[in-house]
Amino acid sequence: MVAAGTAVIAAPPAQATLVVSPKQRNWVLRDDAGREITLRGFNVSGSTKLYENDLLPFRSTADAARSAQAMRDLTGANAIRFLISWEGVQPAPDRIDHAYLDRAIAQIRAFTDRGIRVLLDYHQDLYSSHLFNAGSWYTGDGAPKWVIEAGDYPKESCGICLLWGQNMQNNAAVRKAAYDFWRNRVLTTAAGAVGVQDAYLAQAKETMAYLKQKLPQPAFENIVGLDPFNEPFDGGLDGKTGLDWEKTYLMPFYQRVRTAMDEAGWTSKPAFAEPLVFWNTGFFEEGGMTSVGQLGTRMVFNSHYYDGARMTVDPSPAADGTYDAAMNEIRQRATALGTSPFVSEFGNKMTEDRTPWMIRAMYQAMDYGVPGKNWWNTPADGGQVLSAIQWQWDIYSGRHHELMNGNPDKVQTSGDGWNDEDHSAVATDDAGKVALRLDRRVLDRLYPSAVNGDTLAFAFEDLARSGYGGDGRQQAWLTVPSGMPGLSALVQDRQYGVLVWRESAAGAPTDLHLPQSFAPSATAVVSDIATLNGVPASGPIAATSESGSSTAKRLLIGARSAGAVHVALVVNTATGTPVTDAQLAAARTELSAWTTQHFPAN
Repeated sequence: MVAAGTAVIAAPPAQATLVVSPKQRNWVLRDDAGREITLRGFNVSGSTKLYENDLLPFRSTADAARSAQAMRDLTGANAIRFLISWEGVQPAPDRIDHAYLDRAIAQIRAFTDRGIRVLLDYHQDLYSSHLFNAGSWYTGDGAPKWVIEAGDYPKESCGICLLWGQNMQNNAAVRKAAYDFWRNRVLTTAAGAVGVQDAYLAQAKETMAYLKQKLPQPAFENIVGLDPFNEPFDGGLDGKTGLDWEKTYLMPFYQRVRTAMDEAGWTSKPAFAEPLVFWNTGFFEEGGMTSVGQLGTRMVFNSHYYDGARMTVDPSPAADGTYDAAMNEIRQRATALGTSPFVSEFGNKMTEDRTPWMIRAMYQAMDYGVPGKNWWNTPADGGQVLSAIQWQWDIYSGRHHELMNGNPDKVQTSGDGWNDEDHSAVATDDAGKVALRLDRRVLDRLYPSAVNGDTLAFAFEDLARSGYGGDGRQQAWLTVPSGMPGLSALVQDRQYGVLVWRESAAGAPTDLHLPQSFAPSATAVVSDIATLNGVPASGPIAATSESGSSTAKRLLIGARSAGAVHVALVVNTATGTPVTDAQLAAARTELSAWTTQHFPAN
């Protein structure tokens, strides 16, 4: 069944720079066709922290290409956060390593050539590895050796620290180095005296200018923006609050970053500004940018989320709605700051039994901010769909050979090869194939990658199992109320998603990623635009290949008229009894009434 007057699907626009734009009462990312964009993907990767990788995500361009292809094929990811290192860029105070940048550019192009957008991230943890000695329990990454030598910092010690992050509170060397950075301490180097923050910004500006010069224009258009400083920590509050510190030190730094971006030719790209690292961890909370004024549309509120309680003292499993409050706090904080929200890290250790549903629950809360059992009754309360980049995607997981702090007696091989972390969603098997470590249904998700107009509500039931590799129990979280029996019967024990949107204009289509489990021939769509039992390759609703992949699919829904409210229910019908036209008609009637009730046209 196809609604009368449906327009033919226009070709999706070529990718172009994303901008922060208004949407009703908040802000979102939009492309040059005005479509609301959701970015989903992975951090690439923690291997940038390792000297065995020459401080880059990949050991070769071929490895980058293999990784990018696997990511696109296995998950439908449309974005990555690409990590680089200050130490890699500037190994000496008077030298930029352009060979390092050339290797980074080649690796970035492995992703942009496949239609994957890139957020460039200057990564640091605990400020620098060079603060640590050969016998240290922990290590860091970021600042080059010449910065640490010029700083003349005390011998590091964290005391009795159970987690590496505690160094940010307890390690005097780490704290003093960070303290100096935020106050732009003047260091005496072989190239003369220089403010440490001045030096950082100068090399970042040169890096951005070099990337703009060397990347082909289509690849540069796929650069989303710059994350200028991973997980900022204060190094010492001098008796003030974290909010005071953000206003006095962090926000002026971001304003300097913004100036450097403009001078390097990155004017149209936003800076992805992170608050104090512990602002939303549940412990040691400071900051959150409530004192800095409006960020505005040339910056993005860029938060991380890790479940500090479950990483330490809370033994309970995650369940339906576990992370709604945490993700809603990110949504609300971005709205208050006058910009779009972004989650550039989330995840959990892959050796924990609870991790599969913890990550499932995080994705659920980023899709919609109410429990699944309540969503059908209060869909508009779910909030905007959050763009989010999972930590992490490391094809060398479990196969590292990193000399921790240069010590040949402390070779790190397991997990991420760094501070006992093990977060990678993938690993490479003995045959050299990149394989997912979690149930694919957690990672390969239905999501609205580009919506013509404004997303009014979205939800997805993934039916992901509680264990690794598809083991464990299955439980639906997004449950349909008894008042819609036809729709409930259609989605029972099936993966499905619902998108409601208000169209802005005829033209570019609405685009959803179709997970591998949603084979077009075994996917039903119930919509005011068309009702289909199997999705064709052309028509008002069509299934086509994702750019850069021969196996990943997307669902394109043609635009019709400005101001119209549309709904689409997308169901994986590969399991269960065959779906009948009568079932689809009953579901359509109920879905239409539900849409009219919750989203009146005016």
